[in-house]
Amino acid sequence: MAHTRHQTMRRVLRREIAGTIGLLTDEHDFTAMRRYRTFTFDDHTTYLQQVEALLRTLASQGSHTTVALFDPEEYAEFCAETGLEPDAPTSRTRFTAELAATGPSLPYQGQPLDDLVPELVDEAVRQATWQYATTLLASIGACASCGEDIGHAAFLRASDLLTRILDTAGPGERHMVCSVSATPEPLVAALWADEKPDGTIHLDETEALEFTTILAVGIATQCPGGLVVRASAADATDRVYGWCLRGEGLKPLTAGEVFDAYCTDIESGDLVSPESGVDYCAPPDLGDTGTLRGGHAH
Repeated sequence: MAHTRHQTMRRVLRREIAGTIGLLTDEHDFTAMRRYRTFTFDDHTTYLQQVEALLRTLASQGSHTTVALFDPEEYAEFCAETGLEPDAPTSRTRFTAELAATGPSLPYQGQPLDDLVPELVDEAVRQATWQYATTLLASIGACASCGEDIGHAAFLRASDLLTRILDTAGPGERHMVCSVSATPEPLVAALWADEKPDGTIHLDETEALEFTTILAVGIATQCPGGLVVRASAADATDRVYGWCLRGEGLKPLTAGEVFDAYCTDIESGDLVSPESGVDYCAPPDLGDTGTLRGGHAH
């Protein structure tokens, strides 16, 4: 009787243990790991099938599992920095535990691996973009004429602009995209916001921070860029409007400019058919969107 009770207690405890699986999402990373003798898989497709089967088994047992992106290069660096033997399962476990806290990861919720893998890659790109943008802002330094920290001032400016955009949006869902033509790669961030009839705005704080950071990079560097909003409300036509980054502020796009931007293929430059039930329009007035305090061109 006591033995049965102890088994039951262990099963309950097992369900309350959260685990992490480090996933090699592509063939290149998988091949890189095959140089380790203790990594016994020899086929990426079979490997993915086994991972998916394991995830399903853990979920059926009531376990919560997080899937993290396993990068072989970062793993090798981790082992070198910590003095661990890279060709050892325990070292891979230690690295995966680190990923759970710091790396790109997603909770497994029963979705097929074919759906989870691209989502995980997108999460990694999003995280890397934000980290790069944050580093870039911090490295700009102070204004030569006034001593003001340019990155910090640009972030405050971007926060103010985002607040104004949300305040003028009205009830309904808003999907916002900010893009900056930075070097060496363009920076893009997206933000979903939902304003209830009582005026409360629901959004993801992490997304908002990343969005603000990308906008701040455009303001601080004065790189070409833009911000587009798609507004959706019940029983109303979707509205699309936006601004281009101009100096340290936002310049409203005309309805025609918004139409051209949305109805032009980015790669070929060819016109594409506009969506039905969408109104391409000028944005609401945000008030003064001029320059940062002091009006310096950085």
